[in-house]
Amino acid sequence: MTDKTGQPTASEPAAEAIPKLLELYGDKIHALGLRLCGGPEEAEDIVQETFMNAFRHWEQFEGRAQPSTWLFTIASRACQRMRRKRSGEPKRIESLENLLPAGTDSLPDPASLSNDPVEVVERRELEKVVHQAISGLPMRFRLPLVLKDLAEFKISEIAEILGVKEATVKTRIHRARLTLRDTLSGALPGPKESSEHPSRQFCLDLLHSKQEALDRGVDFPLAEEAFCSRCEAVFATLDLLKETCTCLGRGKVPDEVREALKREFTAREAEEAM
Repeated sequence: MTDKTGQPTASEPAAEAIPKLLELYGDKIHALGLRLCGGPEEAEDIVQETFMNAFRHWEQFEGRAQPSTWLFTIASRACQRMRRKRSGEPKRIESLENLLPAGTDSLPDPASLSNDPVEVVERRELEKVVHQAISGLPMRFRLPLVLKDLAEFKISEIAEILGVKEATVKTRIHRARLTLRDTLSGALPGPKESSEHPSRQFCLDLLHSKQEALDRGVDFPLAEEAFCSRCEAVFATLDLLKETCTCLGRGKVPDEVREALKREFTAREAEEAM
């Protein structure tokens, strides 16, 4: 039995529910591991640890949240445990105020990237830059950003996964986006020409509204004609960042890992039946 989203219900046995979750979310968990924990081996470890823990503790799932939220809570904790074992984790990033674009900010134009074969290669290089920049964020900022822009959870769901307030989730995501925007501004070709700008506060209010639109996954309600050149460049870079993060969220659990998990599920089921 599944709910209207295709996810299993709490009444199903683990032997039926967890393989369904593996098919639905295995690739997303793998992408989460790649962006949070470093490399393919770590990502495979996260996939195996997450789904085996989910299988062992499925009876604890009461159905109050979506199974996907429960599953990513397990995965997020596994990623945090793995990262704590490493040294060199960055301690902090700039405050939100310091990350906001300055009046003299001159940003590259993401629209200059087209579908030209050469620029497709540049786009792939850009994905590498974004991946490296994400890896450089402290975990408390990296995790909510990845859950929002790669795994595409709602702010309320991320707050539930992380056990923090929604306002805290938003602040951390906004700071993370602006930190990555600074990285993108040095990776894209061709800065725009500056023009006369409106007041800084007006631009900051627009930026806040743009971030809120990204949080909700909706189009920004104002036409580009309403933006100054600085805001237009910043917003276009944020859009490109979102698009790039979405691409980074696509991936595939290696077949051997998927098959090994299915064999383990079967073996566990057989043990419980004895």
